[in-house]
Amino acid sequence: MFFKADNGSYKKVPIVQNTALPNGINGGMTVYYTQQDFNSNGKAKITSFKPGFRMVVGSATANSRQANGLKFVCLRDKGTRFPELDVFPTGPCDLGVMTVHHFPACWDGKNLDSPDHQSHMYNTVKEAFQNGGPCPSSHPVRVAQVAYETLWDTREFKSIWPKDGRNPLVLSNSDAAGYATHADYLFGWKGDSLQRAMDSSCMFNACENGRPLKSQAVAPMNACGIKKFVSESIDGWLDALPGRPVMKKN
Repeated sequence: MFFKADNGSYKKVPIVQNTALPNGINGGMTVYYTQQDFNSNGKAKITSFKPGFRMVVGSATANSRQANGLKFVCLRDKGTRFPELDVFPTGPCDLGVMTVHHFPACWDGKNLDSPDHQSHMYNTVKEAFQNGGPCPSSHPVRVAQVAYETLWDTREFKSIWPKDGRNPLVLSNSDAAGYATHADYLFGWKGDSLQRAMDSSCMFNACENGRPLKSQAVAPMNACGIKKFVSESIDGWLDALPGRPVMKKN
Protein backbone atom coordinates (compact mmCIF):
# COMPACT_ATOMS: atom_id res chain seq x y z
CA MET A 1 0.00 0.00 0.00
CA PHE A 2 1.25 3.49 -0.88
CA PHE A 3 0.33 7.07 -0.01
CA LYS A 4 0.01 9.40 -3.02
CA ALA A 5 0.88 13.01 -2.23
CA ASP A 6 -0.65 16.04 -3.93
CA ASN A 7 2.51 16.44 -6.05
CA GLY A 8 2.04 12.94 -7.47
CA SER A 9 4.85 11.24 -5.54
CA TYR A 10 4.37 8.02 -3.60
CA LYS A 11 5.60 6.61 -0.30
CA LYS A 12 5.14 3.08 1.02
CA VAL A 13 2.82 2.84 4.02
CA PRO A 14 4.53 0.92 6.85
CA ILE A 15 2.87 -2.00 8.58
CA VAL A 16 2.51 -2.19 12.34
CA GLN A 17 2.24 -5.04 14.83
CA ASN A 18 -1.21 -6.49 15.44
CA THR A 19 -2.48 -6.83 19.01
CA ALA A 20 -2.61 -10.60 18.43
CA LEU A 21 1.18 -10.71 18.05
CA PRO A 22 3.82 -10.51 20.83
CA ASN A 23 5.49 -7.18 21.53
CA GLY A 24 8.65 -6.45 19.56
CA ILE A 25 7.51 -7.92 16.26
CA ASN A 26 8.71 -5.94 13.25
CA GLY A 27 5.28 -5.33 11.79
CA GLY A 28 3.94 -8.48 10.23
CA MET A 29 0.75 -9.96 8.88
CA THR A 30 -1.43 -11.99 11.24
CA VAL A 31 -2.60 -15.29 9.72
CA TYR A 32 -5.58 -17.05 11.31
CA TYR A 33 -6.59 -20.69 10.92
CA THR A 34 -10.01 -21.17 12.51
CA GLN A 35 -12.32 -24.17 12.64
CA GLN A 36 -15.52 -22.17 13.11
CA ASP A 37 -15.18 -18.62 14.49
CA PHE A 38 -13.50 -16.62 17.25
CA ASN A 39 -15.78 -18.00 19.96
CA SER A 40 -15.85 -21.73 19.26
CA ASN A 41 -14.05 -24.43 17.30
CA GLY A 42 -17.38 -26.08 16.53
CA LYS A 43 -17.81 -29.80 15.91
CA ALA A 44 -17.25 -30.08 12.17
CA LYS A 45 -14.35 -32.16 10.86
CA ILE A 46 -11.70 -29.81 9.48
CA THR A 47 -9.30 -31.29 6.93
CA SER A 48 -5.77 -29.94 6.61
CA PHE A 49 -4.47 -28.65 3.29
CA LYS A 50 -2.17 -31.02 1.40
CA PRO A 51 1.43 -30.39 0.26
CA GLY A 52 1.37 -28.32 -2.92
CA PHE A 53 -2.02 -26.77 -2.17
CA ARG A 54 -2.53 -23.14 -3.16
CA MET A 55 -5.37 -20.68 -3.68
CA VAL A 56 -6.10 -17.03 -4.37
CA VAL A 57 -8.88 -14.81 -3.07
CA GLY A 58 -9.80 -11.66 -4.97
CA SER A 59 -8.50 -10.34 -8.27
CA ALA A 60 -5.80 -7.80 -9.10
CA THR A 61 -7.97 -6.43 -11.93
CA ALA A 62 -11.32 -6.14 -10.13
CA ASN A 63 -13.23 -2.86 -10.35
CA SER A 64 -16.24 -3.79 -8.22
CA ARG A 65 -17.04 -5.66 -5.01
CA GLN A 66 -15.71 -9.23 -5.13
CA ALA A 67 -16.36 -11.34 -2.03
CA ASN A 68 -17.59 -10.96 1.55
CA GLY A 69 -14.16 -11.79 2.91
CA LEU A 70 -12.28 -8.84 1.39
CA LYS A 71 -12.49 -5.81 3.64
CA PHE A 72 -10.90 -2.59 4.89
CA VAL A 73 -11.20 -1.25 8.45
CA CYS A 74 -10.52 2.33 9.56
CA LEU A 75 -8.42 1.88 12.69
CA ARG A 76 -9.05 4.01 15.78
CA ASP A 77 -6.47 1.76 17.45
CA LYS A 78 -4.99 -1.70 16.87
CA GLY A 79 -8.06 -3.38 18.34
CA THR A 80 -10.61 -1.81 15.95
CA ARG A 81 -12.42 -4.41 13.85
CA PHE A 82 -15.64 -2.69 12.73
CA PRO A 83 -17.17 -1.38 10.60
CA GLU A 84 -15.83 -3.38 7.65
CA LEU A 85 -15.68 -1.56 4.32
CA ASP A 86 -15.51 -2.79 0.72
CA VAL A 87 -13.18 0.05 -0.28
CA PHE A 88 -10.61 2.36 1.27
CA PRO A 89 -11.90 4.65 4.07
CA THR A 90 -12.80 8.09 2.79
CA GLY A 91 -10.95 10.05 5.46
CA PRO A 92 -7.85 9.81 7.65
CA CYS A 93 -8.02 7.21 10.42
CA ASP A 94 -6.48 7.69 13.87
CA LEU A 95 -3.98 4.85 13.45
CA GLY A 96 -4.32 3.59 9.91
CA VAL A 97 -6.09 1.01 7.77
CA MET A 98 -6.42 -2.74 8.20
CA THR A 99 -6.81 -4.99 5.17
CA VAL A 100 -8.66 -8.27 5.74
CA HIS A 101 -8.55 -11.29 3.42
CA HIS A 102 -10.77 -14.29 4.22
CA PHE A 103 -10.15 -17.29 1.98
CA PRO A 104 -12.78 -19.84 0.92
CA ALA A 105 -13.04 -22.84 3.26
CA CYS A 106 -14.71 -25.44 1.00
CA TRP A 107 -12.44 -27.62 -1.16
CA ASP A 108 -13.34 -30.02 -3.97
CA GLY A 109 -11.15 -32.63 -2.26
CA LYS A 110 -9.23 -33.42 -5.46
CA ASN A 111 -7.27 -30.53 -6.94
CA LEU A 112 -4.38 -28.84 -5.19
CA ASP A 113 -4.79 -25.89 -7.55
CA SER A 114 -6.81 -24.80 -10.59
CA PRO A 115 -6.00 -22.65 -13.65
CA ASP A 116 -7.55 -19.56 -12.02
CA HIS A 117 -6.33 -20.63 -8.53
CA GLN A 118 -9.93 -20.36 -7.31
CA SER A 119 -12.24 -22.89 -8.97
CA HIS A 120 -11.11 -25.78 -6.75
CA MET A 121 -12.49 -23.78 -3.80
CA TYR A 122 -15.99 -22.56 -2.92
CA ASN A 123 -16.68 -19.49 -0.82
CA THR A 124 -19.33 -19.64 1.90
CA VAL A 125 -17.63 -16.92 3.97
CA LYS A 126 -19.89 -14.38 5.66
CA GLU A 127 -18.95 -10.99 7.10
CA ALA A 128 -16.06 -10.76 9.59
CA PHE A 129 -15.09 -13.99 11.38
CA GLN A 130 -18.53 -15.57 11.31
CA ASN A 131 -18.83 -19.28 10.62
CA GLY A 132 -19.13 -19.95 6.88
CA GLY A 133 -22.21 -21.69 5.50
CA PRO A 134 -22.36 -25.42 4.64
CA CYS A 135 -20.11 -26.67 1.87
CA PRO A 136 -21.88 -27.67 -1.38
CA SER A 137 -21.65 -31.18 -2.87
CA SER A 138 -19.26 -29.90 -5.55
CA HIS A 139 -16.78 -28.79 -2.86
CA PRO A 140 -17.66 -31.01 0.11
CA VAL A 141 -14.42 -30.88 2.13
CA ARG A 142 -14.28 -28.29 4.90
CA VAL A 143 -10.76 -26.95 5.37
CA ALA A 144 -9.37 -24.42 7.81
CA GLN A 145 -10.76 -20.91 7.50
CA VAL A 146 -7.65 -18.92 6.61
CA ALA A 147 -7.69 -15.16 7.13
CA TYR A 148 -5.05 -12.45 6.85
CA GLU A 149 -5.03 -9.22 8.84
CA THR A 150 -2.51 -6.52 7.93
CA LEU A 151 -2.35 -3.19 9.76
CA TRP A 152 -1.06 -0.23 7.73
CA ASP A 153 0.16 2.71 9.83
CA THR A 154 -0.84 6.01 8.15
CA ARG A 155 -0.08 8.35 11.07
CA GLU A 156 3.00 9.89 9.41
CA PHE A 157 0.79 11.19 6.57
CA LYS A 158 -1.84 12.86 8.74
CA SER A 159 -0.47 16.39 8.22
CA ILE A 160 -0.51 16.05 4.42
CA TRP A 161 -3.79 14.17 4.07
CA PRO A 162 -5.95 15.76 1.30
CA LYS A 163 -8.40 18.32 2.68
CA ASP A 164 -10.89 17.77 -0.17
CA GLY A 165 -11.89 14.27 0.95
CA ARG A 166 -9.92 12.53 -1.79
CA ASN A 167 -8.52 9.13 -0.86
CA PRO A 168 -4.69 9.24 -1.16
CA LEU A 169 -4.11 5.51 -0.60
CA VAL A 170 -3.38 3.18 -3.52
CA LEU A 171 -2.53 -0.49 -3.79
CA SER A 172 0.80 -1.40 -5.36
CA ASN A 173 -1.00 -2.22 -8.64
CA SER A 174 -2.23 1.43 -8.76
CA ASP A 175 -5.82 0.69 -7.66
CA ALA A 176 -7.07 3.73 -5.72
CA ALA A 177 -10.48 2.29 -4.78
CA GLY A 178 -9.51 -0.97 -3.10
CA TYR A 179 -11.61 -3.37 -5.15
CA ALA A 180 -8.47 -5.07 -6.49
CA THR A 181 -7.30 -6.16 -3.06
CA HIS A 182 -6.36 -9.84 -3.21
CA ALA A 183 -4.21 -12.44 -1.47
CA ASP A 184 -2.36 -15.65 -2.30
CA TYR A 185 -2.01 -18.73 -0.11
CA LEU A 186 0.53 -21.55 -0.44
CA PHE A 187 0.44 -24.35 2.13
CA GLY A 188 3.75 -24.95 3.85
CA TRP A 189 3.10 -26.50 7.27
CA LYS A 190 5.40 -29.32 8.36
CA GLY A 191 4.05 -32.88 8.53
CA ASP A 192 0.66 -33.25 10.19
CA SER A 193 1.01 -30.17 12.41
CA LEU A 194 -1.95 -28.30 10.92
CA GLN A 195 -4.18 -31.36 11.12
CA ARG A 196 -3.27 -31.82 14.78
CA ALA A 197 -4.14 -28.20 15.42
CA MET A 198 -7.49 -28.53 13.65
CA ASP A 199 -8.28 -31.67 15.66
CA SER A 200 -7.46 -29.93 18.94
CA SER A 201 -9.92 -28.08 21.17
CA CYS A 202 -7.37 -25.31 21.84
CA MET A 203 -7.82 -21.75 20.64
CA PHE A 204 -5.27 -19.00 19.88
CA ASN A 205 -2.26 -18.87 22.23
CA ALA A 206 -3.47 -21.93 24.13
CA CYS A 207 -2.30 -23.99 21.14
CA GLU A 208 1.36 -23.05 21.73
CA ASN A 209 4.17 -24.65 23.72
CA GLY A 210 3.48 -28.13 22.38
CA ARG A 211 -0.30 -28.07 22.94
CA PRO A 212 -0.17 -29.20 20.13
CA LEU A 213 2.00 -26.64 18.28
CA LYS A 214 5.45 -25.24 18.94
CA SER A 215 5.86 -21.50 19.42
CA GLN A 216 8.65 -19.18 18.30
CA ALA A 217 10.33 -16.31 20.13
CA VAL A 218 10.34 -12.77 18.75
CA ALA A 219 14.05 -12.66 17.83
CA PRO A 220 13.96 -15.58 15.36
CA MET A 221 10.68 -14.25 13.95
CA ASN A 222 12.34 -10.92 13.17
CA ALA A 223 15.41 -12.66 11.75
CA CYS A 224 13.34 -14.56 9.21
CA GLY A 225 13.17 -12.87 5.83
CA ILE A 226 13.34 -13.27 2.07
CA LYS A 227 16.07 -11.82 -0.11
CA LYS A 228 15.04 -9.25 -2.70
CA PHE A 229 14.43 -10.66 -6.18
CA VAL A 230 14.16 -7.29 -7.93
CA SER A 231 16.67 -4.44 -7.65
CA GLU A 232 14.30 -1.52 -7.32
CA SER A 233 13.88 1.12 -4.65
CA ILE A 234 10.60 0.93 -2.75
CA ASP A 235 11.50 3.14 0.22
CA GLY A 236 11.26 6.90 0.64
CA TRP A 237 9.36 9.20 -1.70
CA LEU A 238 9.10 7.82 -5.25
CA ASP A 239 8.21 9.49 -8.54
CA ALA A 240 6.11 6.47 -9.53
CA LEU A 241 4.86 3.20 -8.09
CA PRO A 242 7.44 0.39 -8.22
CA GLY A 243 7.20 -1.38 -11.57
CA ARG A 244 5.11 1.49 -12.97
CA PRO A 245 1.91 -0.61 -13.05
CA VAL A 246 -1.04 0.23 -15.28
CA MET A 247 -4.36 -0.93 -13.86
CA LYS A 248 -6.29 -3.08 -16.35
CA LYS A 249 -9.89 -3.65 -15.37
CA ASN A 250 -11.67 -6.96 -15.98
